[in-house]
Amino acid sequence: MMELLVFGLSIQAQAQVFMGANGNISFYSKAPLEDIEAHSREMSGAIRANTRELAFSVPVNTFQFRKSLMQQHFNERYMESDKYPKATFTGKINETPDLTQPGTYPVTATGKLTIHGVPQDRTIQGTLVSDGNKLQLTSDFKVKVADHKITIPRVVFHNIAEVVDVKLDMTLNRTEE
Repeated sequence: MMELLVFGLSIQAQAQVFMGANGNISFYSKAPLEDIEAHSREMSGAIRANTRELAFSVPVNTFQFRKSLMQQHFNERYMESDKYPKATFTGKINETPDLTQPGTYPVTATGKLTIHGVPQDRTIQGTLVSDGNKLQLTSDFKVKVADHKITIPRVVFHNIAEVVDVKLDMTLNRTEE
């Protein structure tokens, strides 16, 4: 809560924050030998309406695969989930939409995408749909595996794409901070 001094009067101003949990995030790797797809419903995040700051996080070990062996290799060999348990994005929305007002807002956010313990400066596009009390966030973006120092053994190099498609969809509800 912030305190403002207006015409000699002290006014309590509450910052509006949109928060969510159980967001959907998925990735898809198209490769010559086998396509790989995984989903998680455990992404959480928040957007502060007045400053446009945002933060999102997903536990890496919550991604579910069609094949249990793929999931095991993903967590143990590639992502090292015990050592790097979360993937995160923190940053700020570049545009200045009034997220407390109903509307559809194409946005870009600039910040740090951290995967496998390696932060990368990124600008990610998305869409925010507001009804005034909740936001629906959607985004599609690409992640280059090598940018996050994820090593793919030569034996399975043709099984995993160098660039992975990521999609997210999340509802964030308005709260008063």
